[in-house]
Amino acid sequence: MRSIWGSKLKLAFAATAVGGGVGAAKIANSDDPATALKLCTTVPVRLFRLSVTAAAIAFDYEYSLMGLPEDSDERAKVEHEVHTRSARRLEDLCFKNGGIYIKLGQHVGQLDYLVPLEYAKTMRESMLNRCPTSTYHQVCHVVKKELGGTPEEIFDEFDPVPIASASLAQVHVARTHEGQKVAVKVQHTHMTDTAAADFATVEFIVNTLHRFFPSFDYRWLVDEVRETSPKLDFLIEAGNNVKCMDNFRRLSPHIADYVYAPTIYWSLSTSKLLTMEFIEGPQVNDLKGIKKLGIRPHDISKLVSQTFAEMMFKHGFVHCDPHAANLLVRVLPSDRSSFFGKRKPQLVLLDHGLYKELDTYTRTNYAALWKALVLADVKGIKENCMKFGAGEDLYTFFTSILTMKPWERVIDPAVDHLAINDQSDLQIYGPEYFSQVTELLRRLPRVILLMMKTNDCLRSVNNALLQRPSLESFLIIGRVSSEAVIEEKQLHAKTLFSRISVWFEEISLEARFILMRMALWALQFKKSLSL
Repeated sequence: MRSIWGSKLKLAFAATAVGGGVGAAKIANSDDPATALKLCTTVPVRLFRLSVTAAAIAFDYEYSLMGLPEDSDERAKVEHEVHTRSARRLEDLCFKNGGIYIKLGQHVGQLDYLVPLEYAKTMRESMLNRCPTSTYHQVCHVVKKELGGTPEEIFDEFDPVPIASASLAQVHVARTHEGQKVAVKVQHTHMTDTAAADFATVEFIVNTLHRFFPSFDYRWLVDEVRETSPKLDFLIEAGNNVKCMDNFRRLSPHIADYVYAPTIYWSLSTSKLLTMEFIEGPQVNDLKGIKKLGIRPHDISKLVSQTFAEMMFKHGFVHCDPHAANLLVRVLPSDRSSFFGKRKPQLVLLDHGLYKELDTYTRTNYAALWKALVLADVKGIKENCMKFGAGEDLYTFFTSILTMKPWERVIDPAVDHLAINDQSDLQIYGPEYFSQVTELLRRLPRVILLMMKTNDCLRSVNNALLQRPSLESFLIIGRVSSEAVIEEKQLHAKTLFSRISVWFEEISLEARFILMRMALWALQFKKSLSL
């Protein structure tokens, strides 16, 4: 055992030394001497913690499971214990290092079906509600550096206590000298200073461990965290905000009034500080707050589904971080209450830092895949899964992860085949099918993995609103994805025959969705009679 731990320490020190060179290259690129000095003192410590933790986790798996038969009860018991220990080690590392590591932990917490449940549960319970905060002194430093004065000079009022904090930044309420109430988003300096070096060293350590232990293959996770981390330039976020709203006005005018993003104050915004309109309203999962507004949760669920279906299948420009804290609800400003006192909702989109642009090929094939999934079209499902690289051996597995339903349910022709709540059937996918998951992640385009994460966030929001999967949401997804496919075919229909063919397909799909909606009403009526 001493030799094992001796090897572990040697690996940790070697990784720290070599990884230090990788981190040093990033430090050398810093233009600010003070920042470079700070990095020289903090990055080696962070790297050593990472190296020791990674080595401990890898050796724990390698030697705790050594010699245990694959399908034995003893191996399952020991594996659960190793997963739990390793998750705690990773949690401790994330909190001690902060910054990108917090983002890594948050991401792991959202991957129930891709990592062992012990990891997802540990990270989800601890990371999502315990983000770091900057001191007011640090906030003042950022404001002065970016805007040329203290918060009290730049703004008429500035609350020193943040109303929210995330891994990248925190938000303060302020009031401009013209009297407008605004939200000021200020980057954490400890996040931005070390981000580049952290990414480089984490990637190096994970690649090194995979070379030593081929079964320890989490290289895809580094790519995922890099891909799903919001941009560190708030002007990019502001541009995403504007482009998103422009897309709804141009491409989805029928719901443009029902979707809103805060107005940006460009003269008070920079790459590290963003000032925007302050909007009040309950989060999308706050049922009590929503009902106080006279809005039905069912209407919000439909609006959320419609909004993101339009983004994914028609705009090709998708807000990829739609968790509850980034979705607020308010009464449609021009709305008057109906005879029954119900109000129309408006969905307010916050935090536009993480967007993904889908090229035409990806957007239309992803729409075609979801159209096939909603219609239980086996041929269409297979054909479009193959286009994304899932292959003959993994396309059924891919659809099950995408829908959180077993393959038998995915191809069930019943109208509610994707809405029946049987998620427990899929909880085995993380720990039991790790090799298949790893291979699937290697094959799929990165953008599809990000769409899968977005789907999970939306599924969570809908479940919070309705306490169950929503059949109405799947019908909306099916209709919008079908419209996107038809629109693309119309663009490429050059002959009269092809245009007529597309027209007949459109009529056929419309009729099918009408029948599905009638079946939905029948199901709802039947359920109401049984209550």
